[in-house]
Amino acid sequence: MTLFEELKARGYFAQVTDEEKVREMLDNDSIKFYIGFDPTADSLHVGHFVSVMVMAHMQRHGHTPIALFGGGTGMIGDPSGKTDMRKMLTLDDINYNISCFKKQMSRLIDFDNDRAIMVNNADWLLDLKYIDFIREIGVHFSVNRMLAADCYKQRLERGLTFFELNYMLMQSYDFLYLARKYDCKIQLGGDDQWSNILGGVELNRRADGRDVYGMTFKLLLKSDGKKMGKTEGGALWLDPDKTSPYDFYQYWRNTDDADVINCMNLLTFVPVEEIKEYSKLEGSELNPVKARLAFEITKLIHGEEEAIKAQNAAQAIFTGAADLDNMPSASLDSELFVDDKIQVADIIVAAEIAKSKGEARRLIQQGGISVDDEKVTDGFATIEITAFDKGYVVIKKGKKVFVKVTL
Repeated sequence: MTLFEELKARGYFAQVTDEEKVREMLDNDSIKFYIGFDPTADSLHVGHFVSVMVMAHMQRHGHTPIALFGGGTGMIGDPSGKTDMRKMLTLDDINYNISCFKKQMSRLIDFDNDRAIMVNNADWLLDLKYIDFIREIGVHFSVNRMLAADCYKQRLERGLTFFELNYMLMQSYDFLYLARKYDCKIQLGGDDQWSNILGGVELNRRADGRDVYGMTFKLLLKSDGKKMGKTEGGALWLDPDKTSPYDFYQYWRNTDDADVINCMNLLTFVPVEEIKEYSKLEGSELNPVKARLAFEITKLIHGEEEAIKAQNAAQAIFTGAADLDNMPSASLDSELFVDDKIQVADIIVAAEIAKSKGEARRLIQQGGISVDDEKVTDGFATIEITAFDKGYVVIKKGKKVFVKVTL
């Protein structure tokens, strides 16, 4: 199976500027391509995962990824899909976030011996002279066409600043710069980047008469159209300090039946033919597939050792023999105790099972909380400090969420 065929079979493709030419390059040439990452946080999240997997597939077939970190564009922020202007970051924040991205990305992308390239667009954007930039680059952009693009159109009613309007010019200039310096042939990105990618393709043609290409891949969505990676605690991060390997594993283990095959295709290297066999299964037959999905993704992000620990902990909990060593844990502040007692609601918040005491009390009253296998139903229930004499208590939410809480 050729690279193009595999990417298509796995369901990555959304839009391509010239499918036949892109197919020819992917299957017969060795090219440089780039994907941009705006460093708006200190960790990649699962929304970035598809991008990194596409880079890994391309690299495995002999192409050279350019990972572009938006140290310059990140100071503006991409308005795509946003209803309000993003918070502006300092240069120190951006540089720290980029260092975190590099470390996480290196698990899947080989940067040794120039097999992949890392660049920061701050290196060329921050030194631009505005008048020169507008004369050279801005002249190639029609404001009418820009405002018709999806990334701007949805913002017009709420207000779009001229500051943000520059984002498309800057991202398009990235493609021009990379084409000039590295002979970069293709820009890839999520389908919400289609307008920005077209801007770069067109700018290369107008400014240099160069043919370059764009390709977008599908966003990671559930079958109901909602974004994947949203948890009760927020985003599903690739940083183990933000989302533990166990919680990461459990998220994928609990994937809906309708989504498991799509996730297997997009987020693992399990062969396509094997996944086709999995697609014939239904209902409880999919449980082993979900376990395989969770293990494969956790191994890619956190390594095989952590994946095995998470798998063992999940299996032990499922069978009722909780694996305390690998269970997510939390510690309590002694100030939460009053007369050597603590409210269960306070423990739940400390364990990050709920965001507030009000939410914690609702969980208790709904019958979803147990302390050391004893169900709690009083929203204001307390436990004695002596309950921690063994060193911990185990808080259980529902059937699948366990947290070991210590003093």
